[in-house]
Amino acid sequence: MRLDKSLLCIGITLALSACGGSDSGGTDNSGGTNNDDGYAFCSVEDQNQRFFEYMKEDYFWADQLQDSLDPEAFDDVYAVLEELRAPEDRYSYILTEEEYDQLFVSATYFGFGFSMEQISESRVKFRFVYDESPAATAGIDRADELIAIEGVAVSELLANGEFNDALGPNEEGLSREITWQKPDGTEQTEVLSKVEVETNTVMGAQTYQLNGETVGYFTLDSFINRTGDDLNSAFDLFAAEGINHLVIDVRYNGGGLIRYANQVSTQAAGINVQGETFLEYRFNEQNSSNNQSIDFSLVDGVEQLDLDRVFVLTTGSSCSSSEIIINSLSPHIEVVTVGESTCGKPVGQQPEELCDKVTFAINFETVNSEGEGKYYDGIAPNCSVEDEIVGDWGSSEDPLTAAANTYISSGSCPAASASAETKKSAQKRSFVTPIYNMKDKRESIQ
Repeated sequence: MRLDKSLLCIGITLALSACGGSDSGGTDNSGGTNNDDGYAFCSVEDQNQRFFEYMKEDYFWADQLQDSLDPEAFDDVYAVLEELRAPEDRYSYILTEEEYDQLFVSATYFGFGFSMEQISESRVKFRFVYDESPAATAGIDRADELIAIEGVAVSELLANGEFNDALGPNEEGLSREITWQKPDGTEQTEVLSKVEVETNTVMGAQTYQLNGETVGYFTLDSFINRTGDDLNSAFDLFAAEGINHLVIDVRYNGGGLIRYANQVSTQAAGINVQGETFLEYRFNEQNSSNNQSIDFSLVDGVEQLDLDRVFVLTTGSSCSSSEIIINSLSPHIEVVTVGESTCGKPVGQQPEELCDKVTFAINFETVNSEGEGKYYDGIAPNCSVEDEIVGDWGSSEDPLTAAANTYISSGSCPAASASAETKKSAQKRSFVTPIYNMKDKRESIQ
């Protein structure tokens, strides 16, 4: 397997996130037995020792690690990671080859094509729906409420701890009768069958009029290999409509490929950032020769908007590459953030093969053109607004979108935002939960 490498990635338990990179291949895994994919199977002790040696060389906080490690003292490499993890590190993790492929390479899974969020002890709403999925074909939208599965009320399933099992395993062809309610109170019931779903990364791209000016809006859900093309579709629309303002919604975006954070930033700001530094990579002391600056670039982009201000919608689930958009653009154009404080991940990792696994240990930090970074406590919003699932993407009913519209119209945040209490995100966690292993989580993808 070829590993993409120039990335900033984040692991979160409650939503699909994606990591990858651009140029380098994986390492040599000599000394083990290779499978058909070229992975080497190692003994537990060998894998533990290899991982320790890798961390001593490449881990961003390598200077904090112990001098030696007994590889036989740990049940597996995951336990070694927990032993070595620095206090600042909430984000390093390890995947199996299957998890890596499903999350970051194929970007597909078997399911109905929707993500859900439990909003109370007895209620579940749809958080988003992937394009051309069974859920989208049936007419399910963000903010619809799931009422019943196979005729059994969601409230009953949740109370009895049977909700996840009711949806069934993510297997092709598995069917369930789903009942949902639209925000206007109408109910619909349809049998959905699970298929292989492709996870589009741009959702709800649209334009609308506000006080005689045109606003462009889109949700950017992740940064994976298809994101460049997804962004082009959105920016083609914005260029054709001649938008005056742009709202970039990354409220649930856990991060991923840095190059697409660069692309969206450059397509938005255009001539205002061309020739300027997008970010600087900084590695640990023994790898400081790898430090480098990256200029703003269209990457796979075509259209650029040359805007001198953008609006970015955020929550505690907006991490890494999502935060880079804000941090890297801020020295060059006005960036108005609306929503909740971001998760706080100014560091990243380059995937490395480890026998039959792929490690994502933190090995660099990023700073903007003014040397600013280290936002471990998150980036605070200019307009503090609590996220609620009450309307579809770009809807004036959505509190974050509505606050951005108020700022566009008046030049300031809504009065209510000054005293808004932003909730702590349950999604701010330190590891990846694959989309096929979502049990006992507050949110899930099906």
